[in-house]
Amino acid sequence: MADLSLSAPTTNSPHTDWQALARRSLWERRLKRVVLIVVLSCLAAPIVLSYLWMLVLSLTPQQDQVSTAVFWPLLAIVAPLFLAILALQATRLDRRATRLLSLVTCCIGGVLVVVLIGQEFTLSNYRFLIDPNISETLHGQGTVGGQFPSVWVAFGNSLLLAGSQTIIVVIVSTLAAYYLSRFSFVGRAGFLQGMLILQAFPAITLVIPLFVIIFNVGLLNTLWGPMLVLTTLELPFFIFIMKGFFDAVPWDIERAALADGASRRQAFWLVVLPQVRGGMIAVAVFAFIKGWEEYVFVSALRTGNAFWVMSTYLYYVAEDVMGVDYGMVAAVSVIYLAPSLLLYIFCQKYLTQMSVGGIKG
Repeated sequence: MADLSLSAPTTNSPHTDWQALARRSLWERRLKRVVLIVVLSCLAAPIVLSYLWMLVLSLTPQQDQVSTAVFWPLLAIVAPLFLAILALQATRLDRRATRLLSLVTCCIGGVLVVVLIGQEFTLSNYRFLIDPNISETLHGQGTVGGQFPSVWVAFGNSLLLAGSQTIIVVIVSTLAAYYLSRFSFVGRAGFLQGMLILQAFPAITLVIPLFVIIFNVGLLNTLWGPMLVLTTLELPFFIFIMKGFFDAVPWDIERAALADGASRRQAFWLVVLPQVRGGMIAVAVFAFIKGWEEYVFVSALRTGNAFWVMSTYLYYVAEDVMGVDYGMVAAVSVIYLAPSLLLYIFCQKYLTQMSVGGIKG
């Protein structure tokens, strides 16, 4: 009986064209990347175009013809630049060369924008930055009695609210997550399940009970009321995230530090904590953005115009002058968006390392 195994092809056959297989595999990977980029770009296009339109409105006079005449040429410049940068990312160039070429591409696009449509731009919509009574200037009397504060007052209050909340969230979530990750105690599993259950209910249902509590403790009409409420509501989720980062840190390095004579506190500060720095930065970014964009609890826990933050400032400006000068509303939106955008740009590499429950996302 013939040996059937002799007729089966082997991977080490001298007739295998390894170079052809390598080229085919390379082109398949490139094709998949191109398809993925195209799909993601199509999904992101409506959002990106909305923000681009908002930017155009903030930089042009309040005339539909002017805004439209600027938007389409700007899009014709930005879209090819975006595709060029994506093409650079897909090349085999090193990271430094890719960044340099991307910067050169952006500079070329900036020059084209200035030369072709720069004469249509104006900064008059940003006059609210130096005129705190802009509502009275436009309406004579605003919907809130013309009592708009300076935008810098609202900006500073938002920074205080978001920054204070971020510091508390990072410190508490880090310490709690370390304890949950490293120590075993009675009720630990139920505690973890309870944190997840707390995230299953919409926070908006707690507005009235929280209002009563904040009123009784004397924190109504203060920034500390919404700051403590937001911190309490967001802590379970961020503790669960930080626990995933601590779970990913091997026990061995901590035990080695303890064996070398370090105390438990020294091992935590000098050995474990540097390993989860990326997680702490990611949690800080999301906590800051959550506090920066908060509107519901900020509005619910104040009466009248006790304090202003950027979210309430934008809402009342939009309500007051939308029919008169929507270019200024767009300008306020750009200022409101800028801190979150800058924070995301500089910290995006840490945000991609987010993990939940020890499973990297």
